Amino acid sequence: MKTKGIKLSTKILLVLGGLALLAVLFLPIWRIELSAPQYPEGLSLQIFANRLGGNVDIINGLNHYIGMRTLHREDFIEFSILPWCIIFFAALFILAAILNKRKWLNTVLILFICFGIIAMADFWRWEYDYGHKLNPDAAIKVPGMAYQPPLIGYKQLLNFGAYSIPDNGGWIFIGAGLLLVLCVVLEWRYNKKSKLLAAKAVPALLIVFFFQSCSTAPSPIRPGVDNCYYCKMTVSDTRFGAELITKKGKIYKFDDMHCILSYLKSSAVNKNDINAIYLTDFSDQHLLYKADESFLLQSTGLRSPMNGNIAAFRNEDSMKKALADFKGTSTTWSQLVK
Repeated sequence: MKTKGIKLSTKILLVLGGLALLAVLFLPIWRIELSAPQYPEGLSLQIFANRLGGNVDIINGLNHYIGMRTLHREDFIEFSILPWCIIFFAALFILAAILNKRKWLNTVLILFICFGIIAMADFWRWEYDYGHKLNPDAAIKVPGMAYQPPLIGYKQLLNFGAYSIPDNGGWIFIGAGLLLVLCVVLEWRYNKKSKLLAAKAVPALLIVFFFQSCSTAPSPIRPGVDNCYYCKMTVSDTRFGAELITKKGKIYKFDDMHCILSYLKSSAVNKNDINAIYLTDFSDQHLLYKADESFLLQSTGLRSPMNGNIAAFRNEDSMKKALADFKGTSTTWSQLVK
């Protein structure tokens, strides 16, 4: 039985995807941003297909003090392989359009997904080695501390906040993958004559990808592990904790209401960049809830870590019960941030 060819629109999308992949050879694929009080403008490490870019020399200087290896292009075999992998997939996209076979289209999708999984696994392995294999003779040693950057998203490393995200080339690569998925879905729709189902499937894939890449859910505050972003003290008492999450998904953790309020008043973060602020429930397993939905109690008897002496509660009954034990006054988040 003769295999049916693919539609002209699918061929055009495949050729566009292949040409877009060639642009990845010249653009940064990934970047790791570092922020700290001593570097108000931040530092960045950009990863290209065949080299490193950004503030490599400054980051190498900082790494020397804590025993991390310095970064050099010749230490990465991936820089010799990755450009050819990108060219290979660019050619596969175009070849699938020329061969005009659905089975070739499906094969390219499978290979592309496998490559993405292998690439991310290799990136994680490099980050693990980079953050764990430290020089025992380093000038600064923190027992039990590792400096593995996040695979994607935000992570606090001592007084540095590390934010890992795809760069321009990475987004093009991801976009090419989504374009390939779109081609497969369109061909499946044509083949099965199920237009309604395909119309729902493509947006669903994009929505799932978007929410997985830009998650803004709160992260549990870990006592003895996490540091307060404002005062830099290790969190020892999570009952008074707070979190600020930006629209990009960066998470800033605080050990006291005094710290997050001081940070907000310092204008170190643009209020338009804030997605949400969460406060720890003082009475219920110390879970995080939105600040503007919490009930707050202010009392000197609370004795919080940085003397903010303000506790948050998920519901009003819990706050009133605590008010009987800790003489003070009730307040709201909007009153505190005025």
